[in-house]
Amino acid sequence: MTEVRKGQAPAKLGRDEFHIRFRRAFYDPAFDRLDRELDAIEQVAWEAYHEGRKAPRTVKAGPGYADPSYDLSIEWKEAHERLLGAERHQKDPASRNRVLLINGAARNDGTCPSEISKSWRLTMLAREVLAAEGFEADVLDLSLVNSDYDRHIHPCKACVSTAMPLCHWPCSCYPNHAERQVNDWMNEIYERWVLAHGVIIVTPVYWYQTPAVLKLMIDRLVCADGGNPDPSSTHGKTAEEAKELELKGWDYPKHLAGRAYGLVVHGDVAGIEGTRRALADWLSWMDLFDAGSFAQLDRYIGYYESYAESHEALDRDSAVQEEVRNVARSVAEAVREIRAGRVAVSQHRLKDPRPK
Repeated sequence: MTEVRKGQAPAKLGRDEFHIRFRRAFYDPAFDRLDRELDAIEQVAWEAYHEGRKAPRTVKAGPGYADPSYDLSIEWKEAHERLLGAERHQKDPASRNRVLLINGAARNDGTCPSEISKSWRLTMLAREVLAAEGFEADVLDLSLVNSDYDRHIHPCKACVSTAMPLCHWPCSCYPNHAERQVNDWMNEIYERWVLAHGVIIVTPVYWYQTPAVLKLMIDRLVCADGGNPDPSSTHGKTAEEAKELELKGWDYPKHLAGRAYGLVVHGDVAGIEGTRRALADWLSWMDLFDAGSFAQLDRYIGYYESYAESHEALDRDSAVQEEVRNVARSVAEAVREIRAGRVAVSQHRLKDPRPK
């Protein structure tokens, strides 16, 4: 059995430090009159943290799981069942063509910048095209992480790097009620990816990379590429069991394979090509289907011009606006071809000698 390495994690917080961190959420003086009530709530929170009550509400896994008697998180099981239903709907020939449009910018006019992003405007252009072609256009605006109350995409904990079967589909790392890692958006986002027949990502470049809100989602989608749909097989996060399963031979299921994709990457100085290539490599790795040369776009908008006039630069750039529309048209056509069975995108006779 391969060794599980230990020795990095710090010790749990003591009671005094826990008190300091817990009360930071109640800094507003309006909470001062509720000290007695907060003391009682804090004590329950401390007990949950100290005892590690990550999933305080559970249900037996039941038939179809490796260990039917295992206590699964109710929240995880409900999310998993929604994904199964979404997959059935997505594969139903009678379901309407659906494209997930992802706005990857962190800016919106409800946050400190006080102005909408150019990515949002480009996303709306793509939505108009898809709607005109009779598609469902599901807009996922990741900037809401910055403007909605207590909405989070918590970071990936890299379970896959310990062993692939430890990375559950959907992710079981959250919510973690013991550490108040709650209100995670990803279960809804997983469902929206599964429902889609095509995906278009529209994003700016921040320091040669995708914005943090987009990268958070990307990292949390690792469970869609080889993730384990049965946490009872590893009895939750039991690293030794997950390593044993992987070493016996893991099949790395591609949970989102066969969907078409398009990309719109824009910037003002540098980094657009590298960012677009990185996104394309990631989506292709997950066995999504490149919708063609018109479906991948990287462009500068207002190259080396002022930030203050960037929206005016987009107003003037009718060519880039039409190119974005072409991305949407290309993905729509690819979705129609895939669903009609005229393009085989994920079923083939070749076997990857090094799956990962």
